[in-house]
Amino acid sequence: MIAYLNIKTSKFESGTIVIGLFFTSHRVHNLKKFDNTGEDMEDLISVGTIGLIKAIESYRLNKGTKLATFAARCIENEILMYLRSLKKTKKDVSLHDPIGTDKEGNEITLIDILGSDADDIVKEVDLKIEKSKIYRNLDILNDREKEVVVGRFGLDTGGEERTQREIAKELGISRSYVSRIEKRALMKLYHEFYKAKR
Repeated sequence: MIAYLNIKTSKFESGTIVIGLFFTSHRVHNLKKFDNTGEDMEDLISVGTIGLIKAIESYRLNKGTKLATFAARCIENEILMYLRSLKKTKKDVSLHDPIGTDKEGNEITLIDILGSDADDIVKEVDLKIEKSKIYRNLDILNDREKEVVVGRFGLDTGGEERTQREIAKELGISRSYVSRIEKRALMKLYHEFYKAKR
């Protein structure tokens, strides 16, 4: 495998330099340490190639490091970053991922086991995630706002959502006042979520 790169450094004049990638011959053994990851070696070589290109683009002669040493570190770092990103995404589980087979040899998915309409399950999971986000941030609300939000979204022990009219009657205030409290509380929560995403 050969890469053609244009680089400008004090040692090389501007031009095309042909570099035999480190993965050929004696550098392949550096990839052996990634054998146990279960990833395809071709994928790791491709990712390592990106590391090599970055190494050549950022290499500086005056730093006192040989290009081969610097490139080997860049290649390894690029592969490690790739493996870390894979590890994060592998934690995600889809309801449509196969989890086994039935007696006839057909694939069974998690959605099949749950025994409900797929859209209903997805909505239920999304709702639980949203409720847990709200519940974790209730401490930023004052007592009245907490009462309204907990009642409206069913965050109390019963888990049943109530209307603004029901909450107004329970608290002895008007429905429009409950609506204003709810809007104010939701804006606080929205800003808290937005702040957390940054």
